[in-house]
Amino acid sequence: MTKKMEQFFATCPRGLEGLLGDELRALGAQAIAPTYGGVAFSGEFDLCYRVNLHSRLASRVLWRVGGGEYRDEEDVYQGALSFDWPSMFSVDRTIVVKMTAQKSPLKSLEFTTLRIKDAICDRFRDATGKRPDVDIREPDVRIHAFLTATECTLYLDTSGASLFKRGLRKQAGAAPLNENLAAGMIKLSGWQPGTPFFDPMCGSGTILMEAALLALNIAPGSHRDFGFEKLTRFDPKVWLPIKQAALDAQLPPTPQPIYGRDMFGDSLRDARVNLEAAGLENVIELKQGNVLEVPAPAESGIIVTNPPYGIRIGEQAELAEFYPKLGDWLKRKCAGWNAYVLSADMNLPKLIRLNATKRTPLFNGALECRLFEYKIVAGSARK
Repeated sequence: MTKKMEQFFATCPRGLEGLLGDELRALGAQAIAPTYGGVAFSGEFDLCYRVNLHSRLASRVLWRVGGGEYRDEEDVYQGALSFDWPSMFSVDRTIVVKMTAQKSPLKSLEFTTLRIKDAICDRFRDATGKRPDVDIREPDVRIHAFLTATECTLYLDTSGASLFKRGLRKQAGAAPLNENLAAGMIKLSGWQPGTPFFDPMCGSGTILMEAALLALNIAPGSHRDFGFEKLTRFDPKVWLPIKQAALDAQLPPTPQPIYGRDMFGDSLRDARVNLEAAGLENVIELKQGNVLEVPAPAESGIIVTNPPYGIRIGEQAELAEFYPKLGDWLKRKCAGWNAYVLSADMNLPKLIRLNATKRTPLFNGALECRLFEYKIVAGSARK
């Protein structure tokens, strides 16, 4: 008997949609359609188990369960009421409804969100005599609604907490990078495990940890649970062998040519706590050092780093001094390396005074950034 093909949508940091499409294809997804902020795809239901477990780039995996045209809030309510929610999860599960919209004519999205929640609760009350409770902080089941100008689509979130929450990191720095954006930066760099990898401003170690997970073939979701486990459709007999196969494929935590430096002891302490909690303390070499003084840890390799870019007032003058020195350091100490530098400021990287061979648009949350690629060669490559 042919299994039913389900429709899914995986969200991701903007700028990584194409890479996420490639990743989904490798995991067996079909009908892959990248769009703004994510990728639509299809597959049998157990595909969402594999994507949640293995995707390094996705933020959430949403399962499309219903939808239709609407003109007003009442149409949205009736559309949600017509769906058989009690067949999807137990009334004892807590819920939350989230909504995003593009060009919707409705005046209040907050009110429309409440109407969808009312429809779900009313359907449960009619079927069971009880209503599910709402929990906006840590719900068992997340329902997502997406409105266009004329259509409302309903999704169940199979991920639970965002997938960039790997369940590994114990300490976050002052301006932490989401793990899936860090993984995307590594992917864009073209780094392959076994090649020296260096983050000279590593902070709490997010980029380093993503490199280590890749090097050891550790599935990023192997240390956490997922939203699909709270749904009626969940089948442990299918899920447990998928998870066990991922655990069996992990490599032992042996030392890798992955190097981290930071001038601040507090940041390095956070990085060490995170690596120890993940069982990766022996995989990565961490040392304290000022980026402008430390030598490159090998003759060649890949640098991926997220330096400060001065969101707060008063930092600009300090950074305007720092970036030319960063360019000098790359030139003097890192010939033979390719460097990938993330910045939300389009002017500061110009002060590095090296030719950027690529500028890839990315978003760190709502913050528009560029990932600048510098191929460092001996001799003059300055503008």
